[in-house]
Amino acid sequence: MLRVIIADDHPIVRIGQRVVIEASGTCMVVGEASGPDDLLVLLSTTPCDVLVTDFAMPGGRQADGYSLLSLLRRQYPTLPVILVTMFANIATLRASFAHGAQAIVAKKASAKELPSAIKAVVKGQTFASECLREQLHEAGTGDQSQAPQLSGKEREVVRMLASGLTVSQIAARVNRSISTISKQKSTAMNRLCISTDVDLFAYARSAGMVP
Repeated sequence: MLRVIIADDHPIVRIGQRVVIEASGTCMVVGEASGPDDLLVLLSTTPCDVLVTDFAMPGGRQADGYSLLSLLRRQYPTLPVILVTMFANIATLRASFAHGAQAIVAKKASAKELPSAIKAVVKGQTFASECLREQLHEAGTGDQSQAPQLSGKEREVVRMLASGLTVSQIAARVNRSISTISKQKSTAMNRLCISTDVDLFAYARSAGMVP
């Protein structure tokens, strides 16, 4: 029987995940956490074979997102980590794999895909949601484990956008034209395979660009 720990700040999500995970009869949920702080305490006291964790669980002393993934990789290098997230895009996929996740599952597809993700990671394989595989195919991308790279100026623009500045305000602050800032924003989003401002801001927060 595989021992699974689940972490999500929404109790209703954890209930649903427990039902899905235990339905096969081969897995047992041995612990639940509502945030990064609870998760680290739970992992230190409860042995498990697989961790299923949300990507965004703000509010604790310990950071979530990529910082949490990096910490888990350092402290539990052999523990397979399945990331369940609503930020299902190629940028999150690449960066999550680069920070130690073995699987990434879109929240909207978690009920259908979680069992497959668990089977994959216990065999030492990686797993990505079908919607992400389709994005990778459409983008004609290469190695999905490589984190996307932004130039210094692109990163600066993304950080300021996520901090609440408009394109016009950024242009005035850095003494560049509005069209230049707009182009750098567009290039950054294309490089990250992100299509909406919401996903861009989520990426900036999870990448540590803004608090």
